[in-house]
Amino acid sequence: MAETTASPAPGSWLRRVDRVWLVIAAILALVALFDQPQLVPTVSFTASSLAHTGIFITFAVLAVAWLKATGAESLIARAFEGRQVRMIFLAAVLGGLSPFCSCEVIPFIAAMLAVGAPLAAVMAFWLASPLMDPAMFLITSGTLGFDFALAKTLAAVSIGLMGGFATMFATRTALFADPLRKAPQTGCGGCCSGSAKPFQTKPQWRFWQEAPRRETFRQTVVENALFLLKWLALAYVLQSLMLEYLPAEWIATALGGTGLGPILMGALVGAPAYLNGYAAVPLVDALLSQGMSNGAAMSFVIAGGVSCIPAAIAVWALVKPRVFAAYLGFALIGAILAGIGWQLVA
Repeated sequence: MAETTASPAPGSWLRRVDRVWLVIAAILALVALFDQPQLVPTVSFTASSLAHTGIFITFAVLAVAWLKATGAESLIARAFEGRQVRMIFLAAVLGGLSPFCSCEVIPFIAAMLAVGAPLAAVMAFWLASPLMDPAMFLITSGTLGFDFALAKTLAAVSIGLMGGFATMFATRTALFADPLRKAPQTGCGGCCSGSAKPFQTKPQWRFWQEAPRRETFRQTVVENALFLLKWLALAYVLQSLMLEYLPAEWIATALGGTGLGPILMGALVGAPAYLNGYAAVPLVDALLSQGMSNGAAMSFVIAGGVSCIPAAIAVWALVKPRVFAAYLGFALIGAILAGIGWQLVA
């Protein structure tokens, strides 16, 4: 009898391996090839750093899984009801606290826009949402300190408010006239780390009493744990190499000091510099130890968080380019102001 089972195509296993793990393996292979004595310290640094932040990762994963399993995410929709000023305030606050990943924001916001939610409230939510969530707050607190995490949260809400009210006052201008794409894209930037279909009914706080919610909890724990592990592992590998090879005087010259220049540079470099907000935390820690100023660190994480590829795709998918440009403009201005504020108080 002929064999009817197709053999796997050569190299097909590579397509099944997450690209982040492949990048980590490639970096370690290059270290082994060109500087073998540095390989063990790099791996050891990565492992010890992951162990140090393990408790924060655990709390973050469980917190997000609980929010999804109970259906508490559905409460966020209430921010888009009522008077516009109230909507902007609630959207900014909930955006800075919500556990949505950028992939989930697309259908959520599309549904809100479809039922008539004002663009001003949506802008407030969009600006605040990628900057902070429960998992990021815990990881940021564990690495950069509670004060930095709290300041970033306040900055996220403030930037959301700034963008929301600016959009409200400019709603009748050509910039925000007819802002939506006729056929929104639905592509994902690869950030999704949990169920893309949160419960839409009333929250069930005792989620363990229902099998579908238990499964959502289990699935979210596994997916978020793997998501955070891979990105933080990559970040710690890069942090180790930065500390070893990147001259501290370079960082101190470009991003050190107390003037406005380092803050501006931090925002301009942060905007295109990283793909994931979780991975940015250890990298900023390394840059701070190399001489980066506090204000530049804050402007870096704010500008990079809003403009990173997954968050930007969520906005680009639904609005026209001129509105997308306004989104990036609000992010850059907010990042600079946040950097100045943190420089003054840190």
